[in-house]
Amino acid sequence: MSRPDSDRLLLDAEADVRPSPRAAAARRALLAHPALLLVGIVLASLNMRAALASVSPLVGEIGEGFGLSSTATSLITSVPVLFLGLGALVAPWLARRFGTEPVLLAALVLLGVGILVRVVPSVFAVYGGGVLVGTAIALLNVLMPGLIKRDFPDRAAAMTSVYTGAMIAGATVAAAASVPLEKAFGGSWEASLACWSLLAALAAAAWLPQVLIARGRTGHEVRASPAGGAPAGSVWRSALAWQVTLFMGLQSLWTYVLIAWMPTILTDAGMDRSAAGVVFAFNNLMQVAGAFGVPLLAGRMRGQRPLVVLVTSLVGAGYVGLMVAPAAAPWLPWLWSAVLGVGQGGAVGLALTMIVLRSGDALTAARLSGMAQTVGYLLAAAGPLAAGAVYQATGSWTVPIALVLGVCAAALVVGLFAARDRKV
Repeated sequence: MSRPDSDRLLLDAEADVRPSPRAAAARRALLAHPALLLVGIVLASLNMRAALASVSPLVGEIGEGFGLSSTATSLITSVPVLFLGLGALVAPWLARRFGTEPVLLAALVLLGVGILVRVVPSVFAVYGGGVLVGTAIALLNVLMPGLIKRDFPDRAAAMTSVYTGAMIAGATVAAAASVPLEKAFGGSWEASLACWSLLAALAAAAWLPQVLIARGRTGHEVRASPAGGAPAGSVWRSALAWQVTLFMGLQSLWTYVLIAWMPTILTDAGMDRSAAGVVFAFNNLMQVAGAFGVPLLAGRMRGQRPLVVLVTSLVGAGYVGLMVAPAAAPWLPWLWSAVLGVGQGGAVGLALTMIVLRSGDALTAARLSGMAQTVGYLLAAAGPLAAGAVYQATGSWTVPIALVLGVCAAALVVGLFAARDRKV
């Protein structure tokens, strides 16, 4: 017999719990307003890349303003990605200690603070704010798959498409609006970036009811103890878990190279900075199609190998275009942007969906999510920094892009293993 819907919310992403009667009643009340939970998920997801994508069209100007080299400028985008990995290390512990909903709320508050710190007129504040931004997004990244596995166990793939689509939509709007906002504020990149703290504040306000419901208005979170499931360290000893993790990391690496450097690649090829920002925003817009469509297809397939081939081929083709003829004709940047976008969005959606599909329960999903995003983003953090360093050494984007094509080939190999119909 299936577990009644009213009991599903009694499961934390990390463990079964025994809530107080008032907490149980509050959780059941949430089922009467599922739209409230959906709104909270969508608004939180909108923030999961916006703070990163908003920097990319302005990163060259920020680096010039502080007199930074290409390598030092790349740290503006690499530092947050590094802390996407480091922050993922503590996310499962924080959720076990304080509960998933309060940690998600705290992450949104921290994100808003980090965005504001980043615009303080100091290069150390730019990097320090990046630390806070990366840590906050890491908490959102890691806890969202477990939350979806817990609260939408029968619609996990569909809900994954919703939150990944919202995540990329937020990045699209941020990338498109950064330069226009800068111009609207009289050439102030600081004011342009600071605007995105308002989106984080809105999401935090929308998430507050979830915290109150989870706590049952008792003033404290019910503590939980594991009840069954695999031992905590078992995912780290699973070959399948490592294959999922490496696919997550490699697709993140090629994505964050583009987030950091795509506008610069296009401006170096002769495009206007504003036009390059719009093409970059179009890239993010096209990611929405892949992020929505691929998880839905993945959920209908026993194995996802054809989708791995599809997304890695699209990304590889787009990178070849940027290397060979980035802007030889006015329409070419748009073509490469579209091909890359569908591949990137499909890849991240597939990686997150495989975390859910390869997990037998919410506990395993939370642990696999923590592992995949810790290792994956630590790996991805090397991408923008390495690309910037190689570009500075060679004076050309040919070698950095060739190295990313090697990443695409590696992702294809590990993805074919990760896409098998097996459970961690």
